[in-house]
Amino acid sequence: MIDPARPLALVAGAGHLPELVAASLDRARRPFRILAVRGFTERAMRRRADAVVDLLDIPGTLRILKEWAPAAVVPAGGVTRPSPAALFNAAHAVRNRDILKSLAGGDDRLLRAVLSLLEENGHRVLGVHEVAPDLLGRLGRLGRVQPDSDATLSIATGRAMLAALSPFDVGQAAVVAGERVIAVEGPEGTDRMLGRARGLNRKPFGRGTPAKGTVLVKLPKLGQDLRIDLPAIGPRTVHRAAEAGCAGIAIGAGHTLVIDTDRTVAAADAAGLFLIGVEVAP
Repeated sequence: MIDPARPLALVAGAGHLPELVAASLDRARRPFRILAVRGFTERAMRRRADAVVDLLDIPGTLRILKEWAPAAVVPAGGVTRPSPAALFNAAHAVRNRDILKSLAGGDDRLLRAVLSLLEENGHRVLGVHEVAPDLLGRLGRLGRVQPDSDATLSIATGRAMLAALSPFDVGQAAVVAGERVIAVEGPEGTDRMLGRARGLNRKPFGRGTPAKGTVLVKLPKLGQDLRIDLPAIGPRTVHRAAEAGCAGIAIGAGHTLVIDTDRTVAAADAAGLFLIGVEVAP
């Protein structure tokens, strides 16, 4: 339980998410301060920021957070991975062995090391899903369209396949038609995976009829730390799914961020796609 009287520290990265989180906290009348990341935070959030830091200024970030003494630190928004040399210099500055080791791993490993460093310095780290639950997709149908029996089979196949792949470092999404997996998300992300699926699902030459009951299934991996990797969809996802011949989208209820919910649902309805939240395995 965190002290509701103490402000949160919202670390704002790139994109629209920090603004959405700030609006959610404003609605909840939850006090917070904004720490902007130079070169990443959008202009609207920079104007509201209480402080600005360089991405790799770890000692400076820790000094600011020590001064603020927030109830919790909430990272929101994306950042691009800096060069290995810059990362090494930043890690050396704090002489943190875990961060040095993480340089040999992927982005998830590096982010976990940074979160661990914050926690070692006495800061509690919360995810967007914990402080702004109103931004998450709910259980059940979100729009007007209902999945049919073909789509329901596709959803079941996608859920089983993604659960089986959870121990491996792959993406959170797949395009599935019945019991056939058309595409699995890799490092390229959901949008580009949907681009691949568009050609694979519309043979020949990407102009044929898509497979019946094709569905985009997007779920967190089992045991995934949602503080650093929260699945997300938005209007663009709906557009790309429609281009790929999908009949709808299934997301993890309470575990998936829906960017601009009203616009996303409206886009799905306009495209004739269903949008549904399904239960996530504990």
